Amino acid sequence: MKRQKTIPPNNTNNMNNNNGSNNGNNNKLEISSCQNISHVGLSALASCSEGCLEQLVLSYGSPVTLALADSLEKLPTLQSIKLDGCLVTCAGLKSIGNWCVSLRELSLSKCVEVTDEGLSSILKKHKDLRKLDITCCRKITYASIAQISESCTALTSLKMESCTLVPREAFVLIGQRCQTLEEIDITDNEVDDEGLNSISRCSELSSLKLGICLNITDKGVVNIGMRCMKLLELDLYRCTGISDSSMSAIARGCPGLEMINIAYCKDITDSSLISLSKCSSLNTIESRGCPLITSLGLAAIAMGCKQLTKLDVKKCSNIDDAGMIPLAHFSQNLRQINLSYSSVTDVGLLSLASISCLQSLTILHLKGLSPNGLAAALLACGGLTKVKLQTTFKSLLPHALFEHLEARGCVFQWRDKFFRAELDPQCWKIQLEDIMQ
Repeated sequence: MKRQKTIPPNNTNNMNNNNGSNNGNNNKLEISSCQNISHVGLSALASCSEGCLEQLVLSYGSPVTLALADSLEKLPTLQSIKLDGCLVTCAGLKSIGNWCVSLRELSLSKCVEVTDEGLSSILKKHKDLRKLDITCCRKITYASIAQISESCTALTSLKMESCTLVPREAFVLIGQRCQTLEEIDITDNEVDDEGLNSISRCSELSSLKLGICLNITDKGVVNIGMRCMKLLELDLYRCTGISDSSMSAIARGCPGLEMINIAYCKDITDSSLISLSKCSSLNTIESRGCPLITSLGLAAIAMGCKQLTKLDVKKCSNIDDAGMIPLAHFSQNLRQINLSYSSVTDVGLLSLASISCLQSLTILHLKGLSPNGLAAALLACGGLTKVKLQTTFKSLLPHALFEHLEARGCVFQWRDKFFRAELDPQCWKIQLEDIMQ
């Protein structure tokens, strides 16, 4: 899975069609990206709601100061507040805690100034909170997680990607006290196997995201497989400490699994894919950068997972035409595939034409792909709406071909990337942190 830095919506001083509207919901007010909204204006809007507003979205807008938060006094029925990307002061959070007595959902994603003091102040007063998003709140520490686990034991969703000051022992508290959780995102954190063992007590868990958690191993993931039987989505992106035994446990214990991300888990082999092929509801497999998987494993997935709609085998150099044939025969629901840097040739690509619902095709740096073979495949795949290609093919194929395909509804995205060797996971993480700062 390709991870991208989130870009906030365009700033605006005026409410547009999306902002300042209720989008057909009389209980929702969205005024995101309006950076000149003052406490006076918000208070006026609150007065117009006649005390029945339940959802308020102020994301990427004005600073949430004490004055702005105090304007929410007239909204006792407010259940959901989204402040993503705002400068949220400690006083502002305390005031929200005082006035929004019915709060069930709080989103503070990328509110980089949020501290333990401010977050704890609101959590203490809202023990019925169900959803909390503190993604990239990089100032919070163990104290905030302790307060979450003490006050918010009825949480169903906790998102805290890249809370890098939270130590590994804090994650044990989550499993001990927040066992009603259905969704957990702890991507890019210090959680280890002990923390995962504790989190595995959350038996209602349906979505678990552990990408770039470099301290976890098979031991922790096996516990998840043994206890979280309702799991539908598991993200292990760049978790280099896991291997086939993790996938075997997940496949046995989570038969309803629908999405798995094992991208850049370099010890994963065909054995994992054969295990996962028993999960008949699996519709999304992200396995790019797994050099040990081959067409044998892919064939098992094709035969066992007939609901497959999205497949990413980029940089899986042992995937070749032999893997495309079973896909073409069994994976008739496939809509999106990435074959970049694999060993697929003209023959394999052309075989995919039998998948009538195939819409998105990414084929960068396929050494066995010729201009004639590409042209034949593009014409044969009649349902394509998006194709990513190397720029070099632009001059090798007739312009009339592109005109024909574009008239048919296909959009071409041209890329001119050179091959780059993979970084060591720790070096990659350091580079990512530098970008985010």
